[in-house]
Amino acid sequence: MEHALIIGASGGIGRAVADAIEARGVAVTRLSRAVDGLDVTDEASVARLMAPLEGPFDLVFVAVGVLALPGQAPEKGVAALASEALAGVFAVNAIGPAMVLKHVLRLVPKDRRAVVAVLSARVGSIGDNRIGGWHAYRASKAALNQIVHGTAIEMKRTYKHAICVALHPGTVQTPFTASYSGHSMVTPEAAAANLLSVIEGLGAHQTGGFYDWAGDEVPW
Repeated sequence: MEHALIIGASGGIGRAVADAIEARGVAVTRLSRAVDGLDVTDEASVARLMAPLEGPFDLVFVAVGVLALPGQAPEKGVAALASEALAGVFAVNAIGPAMVLKHVLRLVPKDRRAVVAVLSARVGSIGDNRIGGWHAYRASKAALNQIVHGTAIEMKRTYKHAICVALHPGTVQTPFTASYSGHSMVTPEAAAANLLSVIEGLGAHQTGGFYDWAGDEVPW
């Protein structure tokens, strides 16, 4: 790997992945809302900030997401759903990464292996949902998984060596999960090491898949 692009590089996982790759001597281009003003819910913002990039990037890592809108919490049941909150979560978790994928493909090499990895979440699995709740977050991640899967199918036609996957990082100690400390968590650095190990081990036949931090396939 010679050059990586990290979208969402100011967040806990994005920063840890960028730092880990950079420590290996890989050139890293970082984009984030906090530093660069990247607003993935605004396609004009995505296009403006990605237009100057030249690449090619051997790794594109998309680490943007929100558990709930500011001041709100994941729904405990369907009765708590609100259309504005649902739309806001979808805008960040599904539409945002979709816009990134739309504008990043020109930066992926066509003549060698490259990985486009998008952070998803196990709770976005329909097959693994046994308790309900967290509807906006779950549904937005399920939508994201479909976008990643469809993008991978299309990439096969032109990017013969590329791999496009959705990844579940586990529950990571970040502000994103601060209110859910009852869960078993890992540090961002440990999560980054796990994810990079999975990314490095991916084969071309795994493109379009959904994998967890240990490299195990997650049901759709």
